[in-house]
Amino acid sequence: MRLEFWGAAHTVTGSCYLLESNDRRYLIDCGMFQGARRVRLLNYNDFAFNPADIDAVVLTHAHVDHSGLIPKLVRQGFKGTVYATKATCDLAKIMLPDSAHIQESDSLLMNRKNARRGLEPMEPLYTLDDAAEALKHFSPCPYDAEWDLADNIKVKFRDAGHIIGSALVEMWVTERDKTTKLVFSGDLGQNDQPILRDPSIIDGADFLMVESTYGDRLHPIYDKETRLLEIINDTMDRGGNLIIPAFAVGRTQTLLYYLYNLWRAGRLDSDIPIVLDSPLAINATRIFFQNYENFDEESLQLIGPDGSVPEFPQLHLCVTPEESRALNSSEGSAIILSASGMADAGRVLHHLKHNLWRPESTVLFAGYQAEGSLGRRLVEGLKRVRVMGEEVVVRAKIEIMNGFSAHADSNQLMNWIAAIQNPKPAKVFIVHGEATAQEALKTRIQKECGEEVYIPFRGDVAKISGRASEIQYSNIPEVSTEMEMEEVLKTFDEDYRQMRHKVLQYVIRQPKTMDGMVKVLQKLRNYMKKLMASYNIG
Repeated sequence: MRLEFWGAAHTVTGSCYLLESNDRRYLIDCGMFQGARRVRLLNYNDFAFNPADIDAVVLTHAHVDHSGLIPKLVRQGFKGTVYATKATCDLAKIMLPDSAHIQESDSLLMNRKNARRGLEPMEPLYTLDDAAEALKHFSPCPYDAEWDLADNIKVKFRDAGHIIGSALVEMWVTERDKTTKLVFSGDLGQNDQPILRDPSIIDGADFLMVESTYGDRLHPIYDKETRLLEIINDTMDRGGNLIIPAFAVGRTQTLLYYLYNLWRAGRLDSDIPIVLDSPLAINATRIFFQNYENFDEESLQLIGPDGSVPEFPQLHLCVTPEESRALNSSEGSAIILSASGMADAGRVLHHLKHNLWRPESTVLFAGYQAEGSLGRRLVEGLKRVRVMGEEVVVRAKIEIMNGFSAHADSNQLMNWIAAIQNPKPAKVFIVHGEATAQEALKTRIQKECGEEVYIPFRGDVAKISGRASEIQYSNIPEVSTEMEMEEVLKTFDEDYRQMRHKVLQYVIRQPKTMDGMVKVLQKLRNYMKKLMASYNIG
């Protein structure tokens, strides 16, 4: 068999494997690339395979970095079935149309710019009609039940503990009387997290494909409810809004769980409005409760026997765009949860535009911020950012609560990998991570488990027979020099404008004397040295 790596290879997003066996072809995930522009542009490349030749897709979960290119796949000829858990199928019904809406909106905006430049219009990556057509291909499969993908391939979904419906994939492929067990981690969750069950333990594997998002770090262990309450009270005392960019699926529900516990315990002031301003998050929360049988035991005790939603009078659902806009002109303070979690799109951009410049407000990040995202720039401390085409000074307090991640950390990954014993993997392939995380996890696996490890590049192929494998190396460049340079110059320009602003402010404060001018020039030289050093210039 051949296992080809076409996404999340030396990057975090775009998960996609192509498995070929007995002249048939299957995808495990078909995800969208997210983050920096140079990565997002990969979504517009042709698939490295003919979508019409793909017999089926096995989908680990509904996040768009794993599912987001399925409408494009269908648009270009895929006729097969997309197999996923029931909750994943339910979530896909809201997430794929939402993604399609973003594609159409982005295309419309770009075409307005192109028209002014005399350029040809650009087609959206896919449309709402494409998303609707893609959903017709979905077929639900239960957890822990073995089913046939083909005559020679059996599959079992196990709970990954990442979001509702997320799955690990166990796959048994038989060729020439040899059966090889492949295990795809998908996105692996943490143990002891609200709402979700712990990730399933896998008995054994011949080859393991494992994510590495947090492969180089540990999640802090602390009282998250108390810390969240401290940030809320501090913001309310300053008279500002608490803006929480939150992933619509997973992170929003976890934060609502903590806020509900604080309210139920009488610790959270009942006069503080909690606004959920994301139609996608509202619908996703409803789907969570429709699949309550996947909750952990502690969460099941909070809801009725039929999965009914507990009373939470402080919570207000903001559905229409008019209601969302009204939040930015209303008096008083509020807690506003809004998507997207990396602050790259959605209604949260409006709230950031109206609150980042206010020193009384707070922006709280409680999730992973990909390289190149607005969220990443804010947590790295930039003082001027562009939001919806407008430069905004950052005076709001930026808070970060780590440990909320839906991804396992380094120790949790290692504990899960070490439990795979009968047999131990002949080789571990590390995917879905930035370079430092992947290298750190590789070192730990080799040292602590003694297993062979490889970090594939996009286009690499593993030729597998039984427990033997051979790597056919890709010659595809990850990012073109032009794309890389464009991204660097864009970031450099933003950093330079911030430096220029600082220097001008310094000039204003200095006396108009020779000594004052010398100080300004020294300040300018120091800023330039730091800026050039950060780009390895000079």
